Amino acid sequence: MPISATTSQATSPNLHAPTAHRGGTAFVPPRRARRRGQVPTPSLFPTGPCHRDPEPATFATGPAAGLVGIARLAAASPRAEAKRGTEYFLLPVRSILNHCDSDRVPFAWTVNPYRGCEFGCRYCYARYTHEYMELDGGEFERKIYVKQNAGALAARDLATENVWGEHIAIGTATDPYQPAEREFGTTRAILEQMAEREGLSLSITTKSNQVVRDMDVLQRIAARSSLFINITITTLRPRLARLLEPRAPRPDLRLAAVHALHEAGLAAGVFSMPVLPGLTDREEDLEAIARAAKEAGAQWFTAGVVFLMPSSLKQFLPFLEEKFPRLARQYREWYARSGYAPDSYRREIAERVARLRAKYGLGSRPYEPDRLAWRSPQLALNL
Repeated sequence: MPISATTSQATSPNLHAPTAHRGGTAFVPPRRARRRGQVPTPSLFPTGPCHRDPEPATFATGPAAGLVGIARLAAASPRAEAKRGTEYFLLPVRSILNHCDSDRVPFAWTVNPYRGCEFGCRYCYARYTHEYMELDGGEFERKIYVKQNAGALAARDLATENVWGEHIAIGTATDPYQPAEREFGTTRAILEQMAEREGLSLSITTKSNQVVRDMDVLQRIAARSSLFINITITTLRPRLARLLEPRAPRPDLRLAAVHALHEAGLAAGVFSMPVLPGLTDREEDLEAIARAAKEAGAQWFTAGVVFLMPSSLKQFLPFLEEKFPRLARQYREWYARSGYAPDSYRREIAERVARLRAKYGLGSRPYEPDRLAWRSPQLALNL
């Protein structure tokens, strides 16, 4: 039976999606030229690593022998500790700001304080990033790599890279507020450096209510730069959310974070991403999120259909076959040759979400990609 956008149950999202932002005084900034010979990425996020990998190390023996680049460094990274069945490793890197050349994303720079994410979302598109370290995508939530010296590197990158006029998206491949942040504080260290700068354009995307811990530094950033915070919520059903996103905070805690950010004068919105066909795509389910987002003070609401790369499909299909067997065949047919659902289905979901935005007076995003507010508009957004 084909999946219908009107015959769903519920599930959760993924895609730590990015944002850019504008409002107040605006101008059209000069865009960094795309590098010749690169093929545009067919995804909301790049399908290749948006970063400058560290220089290959020269380890002759040990687990790193025979590997190069980031895989070599990962293999030689010392284990910091292990908790909750997850191992943490300290990863030396050359930079914190990673430049993106994809025309498919509305930002030029990304920041991912960690490699891997303990939330373990079944559908997570970013599992492929572990493959660059010669690790299986199934280890994405069990082996977390903490970027070393993040604060100092962020300070250097912000001082030396030409970031003014270009957007920096924090949390595009791994959640910056996953449990590791409580142990290592890498995200906080980066944000502290950003608070020292003026005129930045920043967004943070997270599934965690832990973001409110950093309210003080977020307010300092917003006083001098454009800052927009996206809270990802793909279902309000707690049991389904726990099934799909085993270690992510409950949906009600994420909504409470939206409300707290709004009360603190920070610009916040909700990403219902990804929409999972047959699980979270019913209009009543999406409407429940849009209505709750509006009540919590969200300024925008957006959604996108799940994108399944081979490394993600490898993990997600067995999960479907066990928990939702009636959906497995359709997913296999839809995603066997492409990471995308059919165009007709994606258009249907886009129209559904547009109706909900209009009904609840929510913006589609907090920015126009070709414009930059050089100073924080906070709540004075023209959505």
